[in-house]
Amino acid sequence: MSELLSSTPFWMGLSIACYALGARIQQKTGSPLCNPLLIASILVGAVLVGTDTAYQTYQNAGEMISFFLTPATVALALPIFRKLDVLHANLLPILAGALVGSAVSIVSVIGFSRLFGLSDVTMRSLVPKSVTTPIAVALSDMLGGLSAVTAITVVFTGIVGAVLLPGFLKALGVKDPVQMGLSIGTASHAVGTSRAIQLGETEGAMSGLAIGVAGLLTALIVSVGSAVLA
Repeated sequence: MSELLSSTPFWMGLSIACYALGARIQQKTGSPLCNPLLIASILVGAVLVGTDTAYQTYQNAGEMISFFLTPATVALALPIFRKLDVLHANLLPILAGALVGSAVSIVSVIGFSRLFGLSDVTMRSLVPKSVTTPIAVALSDMLGGLSAVTAITVVFTGIVGAVLLPGFLKALGVKDPVQMGLSIGTASHAVGTSRAIQLGETEGAMSGLAIGVAGLLTALIVSVGSAVLA
């Protein structure tokens, strides 16, 4: 049993199976609260705790799963290509929306960190919370943050955005698919985009586009801000 629990293929298979179960539950219930990533995280976490398995053991499997994050993100270019006409017609609003969203994300992190007395290192780790993991971790390292804290925060932000944002935006009266997709992608990157794709092709395409645009703009804002404050 100990050999099985220390096996990378076992934890990879368990993670995939838990995610598939979560996707099935969401499909059956139709509830945004039944997010597959959230369900998989809870189930895998329960197994880790129940078997008293060190996180480092699971991390080896997690690194292999993370390897597929980049090609999965690149694959989002397909719905964007299908909606090039929408992109061309809304290019300026898309860029402006992503810029404002990225700036608000950074400023809010700094503001709340100061308000609640968080350490400077923690604040620096949280600044890139709303961009995709590879960019977020790189920015965190550049700022002197903790990449592990950043990675966890990115996942948490994505799950919360995927679960709450569609309903929240509808409650605010946002009905335009471009606005919906751009908001979800800017705030909650790839995890939110998986939810946006379920809402519609345009929402998914705009959300996928927002991942890259918001990531680049966040990197630009952080770089300029660091240079000015240096």
